[in-house]
Amino acid sequence: FLGPTVYMDVNGQYKGLDQEIHTADGFTNYTTFSIWDTYRALHPFFNLVQPSRNNDMIKSMMKHYDQISLKMLPIWSHYANDNWCMSGYHSVSVIADAIVKGNYDGDANASLDACIETANKRFYEGIGDYIDLGYIPDERNGTSVSNTLEYAYDDWAIAQAANKLGRTDVYEIFMKRSENWKNNFDPSIGFMRPKLVNGTFRENFDINETHGMGFIEGNSWNYSFFVPHNPEGLVQAMGGKKKFAEKLNTLFTMHLPDEFFAHTEDISREGILGGYVHGNEPAHHVAYLYNWSSEPWKTQETVRHILEMQYKPTSDGLGGNDDCGQMSAWYIFSALGFYPVAPGSENYSLGSLLVDEAKIQLENGNVLKINSINNSKENLFVQKVLWNGKEIKDHTILHSDIIKGGELVFYMSDKPTKK
Repeated sequence: FLGPTVYMDVNGQYKGLDQEIHTADGFTNYTTFSIWDTYRALHPFFNLVQPSRNNDMIKSMMKHYDQISLKMLPIWSHYANDNWCMSGYHSVSVIADAIVKGNYDGDANASLDACIETANKRFYEGIGDYIDLGYIPDERNGTSVSNTLEYAYDDWAIAQAANKLGRTDVYEIFMKRSENWKNNFDPSIGFMRPKLVNGTFRENFDINETHGMGFIEGNSWNYSFFVPHNPEGLVQAMGGKKKFAEKLNTLFTMHLPDEFFAHTEDISREGILGGYVHGNEPAHHVAYLYNWSSEPWKTQETVRHILEMQYKPTSDGLGGNDDCGQMSAWYIFSALGFYPVAPGSENYSLGSLLVDEAKIQLENGNVLKINSINNSKENLFVQKVLWNGKEIKDHTILHSDIIKGGELVFYMSDKPTKK
């Protein structure tokens, strides 16, 4: 909750992106939007526990859009500037998540228009090629694959907001764009790979290397799973549920020499689990993808392992910097037993809760209770989960159910339930 930060004086005045003095009228103005990090779990967590505060953050993003001459939503908003840092245009994810979950009390259609305008800035970071070709050529952009994958997710988020607002034409355009991830997937090797302007895949390529391969803060092992909005499609592309589970198993158990992580920013060696890098964000949803595989109990085992291994009260106990709250938000969601794999959806994916019990006082006055039966360090596998007495069968719970209040109960065991 240290960020985003309030950015205005006691009278509501602040310096805008146009370098003029503005007054926040009827909302609290925020800045320090490290959105490449925080769209994944921090803003969804605000949508659960502090939706009105998240509302003010979105209104601040819209003021950023109004004041900047380029007419773009924040990429990395920092006081009266934008740092233009990292892949994607993830303000659209934050806005879409609030709209889809019914939490936005601003002008939703105007905000969606700003999302569309931002997503069509052809001059920015390969967007023109992305629109024309369905991918960003490796020769023209050093993070071509990361950008393509993250734009595809953002476009899906725009489509979900459009669907919620009944704008079918926008929904169809951006759902089509959201499938652009397929253009960087090389079925001959089963990984994401840079593509050249002539449509062929780049030959000089190493799936383990983190530098110079078309990715930012990650390698192909981590980014090949970055299709949070269409896990079913990714499973199919990777050969089905069994092969998908095998590939996830390899990611979490492989051994790579330290040299492969020499160029990976903002992490410690403790932030690495096999080839999985928890100290950076692109793979934060990946442990939950086991829920779409032939071995869904591995989500429970892996999440619990990450919780205990990557967050320790020691001098080297954190796998990376907190990235303005994203690392902590991952921990809080996962400790409670569920996680937003694809913000912009109502779905939370179930994992293995760390707490014995929790009570969350929601802003609408309702209370969410979370309890576990037989929970312990050894009993990390989930036998069954009940929501208000009814068993959940599909590893998913909806935001619209949770905010009505009720009780989520996990029955734990030392053995996985494989049926």
